[in-house]
Amino acid sequence: MVIAVALAVAAAACGADPEGNAPSEDPPPVAAEVAATPRITWGTCPALAEGASRDPRLTCGTVEVPLDYRNPRGEKIEVAVSKLPTAKSGDRRGVLLLNPGGPALAGLDTPGVVAPTLPPSVVAAYDLIGFDPRGVQHSTPQSCGLDDPSLAGLFPYPAADGSITANVDHARTDAERCATSAGEKLRYFTTANTARDMDRIRAALGEEKISYWGQSYGTYLGTVYASLFPDRADRVVLEGNVDPTKVWAGAKDNWGKAMSERFPDAAKVAAAQHATLRLGGTVDEVTRTYLALADRLDRTPAPVPGTPLALTGAMLRTVTYSLLLHNDTLPVLAQFWKAAAGLADGTPTEADRQVLQQVFTAPPPTPGVPADNQATMFLALTCGDAQWPNDVDQYARRTAEDRAAWPLTAGMPANIWPCAFWPKPIEKPVRVTDKGPRNTLILQNRRDNATPWEDGLGLYKVLGERAAFVGAEHGGHYVYNQGSTCVDEATVTFLTTGRLPDKKLHCTDITPQ
Repeated sequence: MVIAVALAVAAAACGADPEGNAPSEDPPPVAAEVAATPRITWGTCPALAEGASRDPRLTCGTVEVPLDYRNPRGEKIEVAVSKLPTAKSGDRRGVLLLNPGGPALAGLDTPGVVAPTLPPSVVAAYDLIGFDPRGVQHSTPQSCGLDDPSLAGLFPYPAADGSITANVDHARTDAERCATSAGEKLRYFTTANTARDMDRIRAALGEEKISYWGQSYGTYLGTVYASLFPDRADRVVLEGNVDPTKVWAGAKDNWGKAMSERFPDAAKVAAAQHATLRLGGTVDEVTRTYLALADRLDRTPAPVPGTPLALTGAMLRTVTYSLLLHNDTLPVLAQFWKAAAGLADGTPTEADRQVLQQVFTAPPPTPGVPADNQATMFLALTCGDAQWPNDVDQYARRTAEDRAAWPLTAGMPANIWPCAFWPKPIEKPVRVTDKGPRNTLILQNRRDNATPWEDGLGLYKVLGERAAFVGAEHGGHYVYNQGSTCVDEATVTFLTTGRLPDKKLHCTDITPQ
C-alpha cells in the first residue's frame, strides 16, 4: 500500500484565481505545425521500477514537441507514448487515449491496467494509447530538488494550534527551490501545453480524431483538449471530475465537505469491528476517536518502529485521505487507525507493526526518474496553470475558518501552497464552454473525497448540452467498474455506439466487489 501513489491519483482537487490576476502572455496559435509531426517509431518501453510489471503487448515510442508552442521551431522536448494494439480490423473506430490523473501521474502503463476492465466490444473498437505527460517520468522529467520528494509532503496541514507560519515558510522555500533548480523552463509545463502535446500525439498516430478517457486531473486535461481542438475530440469519458471554473486555487473549496461525507464509509467499517479495534461502536464514536488521535499526534508525534519516520497528525490525515480513495482499502484504513492509536500509546502489537510497514513502505524508484518528479510536476501544473492569491493574512483567515467548519481536514484545504510565491503563468487558463459537439460522458460518485460531487456537477453545468451526466450513489474516487451495471452499461454503450443518455442518470445499483 504505497501512500504516495494513491495520493497522486486524486490530488487533482488541489486549487481559478479568485482574485482575477491576469497572466502575462497570450496563448499560442492553435495550429502550431501539427501537420509536420512525424509518425511514431514503436519499440521497447522504458525500464520499470523493481517489482513492477506491464502488459507484454505494450510498445513505446516518443513524439517530439515544442517546449514553448509560441516558438514551435525553438527548443524541443520528448513525450513518451505507449500503444496496446487491441482493435480488430473491421471493428476498429480509432484510438482511445488514456490519462490516469494526478496531476503528474505517469501513463505509459495505463493501457495495460485499463484493458482488463473493458469488454471485448470496446477493445475491439480502439487501440489503447498511454503517455507520460510532459515533464513526467519518461517525458523529459523535471525536478526541483525538493528536500521532501513525496507528494504527501506538499499537503499544508497547520500546526497543532492552527498556526500557518511554518506552512508559509515551507511554501516560500519550495517555490524558491523550483525557481532555482528547475528554472524558467518549468513555466511551460502546463495543462494547456500538455493538451497541445496530445494533438501532436494524435497527428503522430495518423488519426484525424482521438477518443479520450481521463480520470481525476485527467478530466481537466480532457476538457482543455476538447476546448482547444473541438473538431479532433471523438468520444470523451471523464471520471471523477474537476470543475474547470475553479482551477486551481478554488478546487480545494469542497474538500472539507467531501471528506465529511466520505469518512463515515470507513468509520462504519471500523465500528463494525469495535470488539477488536476498540475505536468506537458507532460512526460518531469512531469520528471522535479519530479527531482526538489526530490532535494528539499533532502535539506528540509517535516514532514508527523500523523507520526514520514519526507518525504525525498530518501524516495520519494524509494516509486517511489516500485510503478513502478506494473502497477495497477501507478495511486497511480501519486497521491503520488502530495501529496508529497503539503507536501513540506506545503499545503497538505485531499486527499493528505489519500494518504500519504496509502503509509506509516506499515504492522502489523508477530508473532515470528524479525522486521528486511527481511532486515537482504537481507544483508545475497546479501553480503554472492559473495564478493564486498571495495575501498571507488571507490564507490565515481562510484556514482558521475552514479548520472550524471541517475538523476532519483541519484547515489544510484553505492553507497556503508554494503557488502563492510562484511566477505568473505564461497564459490564461483555457476557457471551457458549452460550445462544441455533444460527445462527452461525465461519471461522478456521490461521495468522492478527492473530486467532490459538486465539482462534477460544476463541470456538467459548464459543458451544458455537450455532455451527459451519470452519477453513482457510491463512495470513492473511481466510478467505472466499481459494481454498478448502470454506470458500466452507459460507458460501454457510449464508447461503442456514441449514444449518450438523454437525461441525467442516477445509478443506485451498487454491488460490493
